[in-house]
Amino acid sequence: MTLDEIKPGQKCSVVDISAEGILGQRMLDMGFMPETIIEVVRNAPLADPIEIYMRGYLLTLRHSEAKAVEVVLV
Repeated sequence: MTLDEIKPGQKCSVVDISAEGILGQRMLDMGFMPETIIEVVRNAPLADPIEIYMRGYLLTLRHSEAKAVEVVLV
């Protein structure tokens, strides 16, 4: 399951990041590490962006970026 499939209000844990290159490094810099707990706060009505809460801050991602984050529900 990927982060873009999680519904608002659900929590999940990061399993893996499949992004490579600059995007992969950027995701790691933002704190997407294995076992990080993420809560999806809201999805925009027309798909982009998705707002998440992790590590004490809110973060907004495009759905294309969220597809690179493999997660499991907690």
